[in-house]
Amino acid sequence: MKRMILAGSLILLLLQPLLAQNYSADWSSLNTRKIPGWFHESKFGIFIHWGVYAVPSFAVVGPGGYSEWYWHNLMNKGADTHAQVQAFHDKQFGKGFPYANFEPQFTAALFDPAQWADIFRRSGAKYVVLTSKHHEGYCLWNSPWADKAWGRPWNAVTGTPKRDLLGDLTEAVRKAGLRMGYYYSLYEWYNPLWLSNKEQYIKEVMQPEFKDLVTRYKPSVIFSDGEWELSDTAWQSPALLAWLYNESPVKKDIVVNDRWGSNTRGHNSASTYLTSEYGSGMEPGVVWEESRGIGMSYGYNRMENVNDYKSSHDLLLALIDIVSRGGNLLLDIGPTADGRIPVIMQQRLVDMGSWLATNGEAIYETESWKQTRQWSPGQQPTVKKASFMADYDITRMIQPSKEHAHIEMFFTRKNNNLYCIVPSYSPQLLLRNYTLPAGAKASILGSKANIRVKQQGKDCVLDLSVLHPGDVPPQLFVIKITGA
Repeated sequence: MKRMILAGSLILLLLQPLLAQNYSADWSSLNTRKIPGWFHESKFGIFIHWGVYAVPSFAVVGPGGYSEWYWHNLMNKGADTHAQVQAFHDKQFGKGFPYANFEPQFTAALFDPAQWADIFRRSGAKYVVLTSKHHEGYCLWNSPWADKAWGRPWNAVTGTPKRDLLGDLTEAVRKAGLRMGYYYSLYEWYNPLWLSNKEQYIKEVMQPEFKDLVTRYKPSVIFSDGEWELSDTAWQSPALLAWLYNESPVKKDIVVNDRWGSNTRGHNSASTYLTSEYGSGMEPGVVWEESRGIGMSYGYNRMENVNDYKSSHDLLLALIDIVSRGGNLLLDIGPTADGRIPVIMQQRLVDMGSWLATNGEAIYETESWKQTRQWSPGQQPTVKKASFMADYDITRMIQPSKEHAHIEMFFTRKNNNLYCIVPSYSPQLLLRNYTLPAGAKASILGSKANIRVKQQGKDCVLDLSVLHPGDVPPQLFVIKITGA
């Protein structure tokens, strides 16, 4: 018997490579690989835009005012804000001051990865995505391809910080119990090789650098970007993803987005999650993620003030709205050049974590319900459907108005529970066209107060009039219907 068991085990061991899925370099094959479930269950991640652009830290405040695009806006006379950026640059640093000369001021001297990771943990986020390299080409780990292509120290280890910023943060984030991922720009605005020979750049810089990043640091997420100038075929993205899924050390758990060529955004949702950026997001049925900053810029923008930052309430409302529609929120912070997370950003994150500590049950590992929200009677406001700069204002949609209907509650579900996330207190809430199942009970997360529930025709009435001050927050509380 022991010999038979041993022989069977040996056969299974020999057959294991043959039984493993092997993906070929085409989307029909790649799309047979499903997105690992941990990502959809996590719901909330932290985005970090950090690079040399943190030194000038300037953008014109408003839609599209991204400070990480400073170099491009400075050099490109066709950019919308070129004149303002040029005027700022000339006044602050002098005419003709080259962008590369900002690098010595990118010191990261006050960078404390453990403190960063603690803030992320306290925020309630489940994963972190750091810009390993933005379009400026500067790498936060020791990339010899960057130095060779630029002909100067152009990474954080050989450059001024003299430190593996990416590696140190990765270690701290994982120690805090969170997953770590990386944003990676496929192209670089002014890389000499990119400008002279794109095919050679892809072969000699992008591909080996990408593989080094993945092999060395083993990310859980790859947020690809800068893909729009070439097709996926020109980028050789299918082959790169086939390597990622077949041979890389993270082939089982890695999650990637939809930005792999000018023709890929919004496609291949079977194997890549779809991305929305200051947009209206998507609806249930696909795995998607909305990214945005606490302000408007992703990188730190010294021109933004308190009025340009979303309140903790509004950021939580965005998270709730996105999760109710089946998405994730990737909320961005922009650290300073010396390595500090601005205190106002820290406060927003900690506030969100405090709410999630009580109400996270209605967020994490949930699915969308048959309806994602309930509107009051009346004409619903017109919402621009776009994944980029949609002027989508969920805060306005919850405000009672004579002009239009407003959202009365958002819904999520998990197991046999329905969660009704209520924007503001009312003595009586009506759950329209819902019949309460026999034996179902209602409670408020974080409260021991009882809720009276009754059926009124086709509607379910949630009576909160018996509550006392302090039994429930005035805004953003969760009613849990068990046995729903």
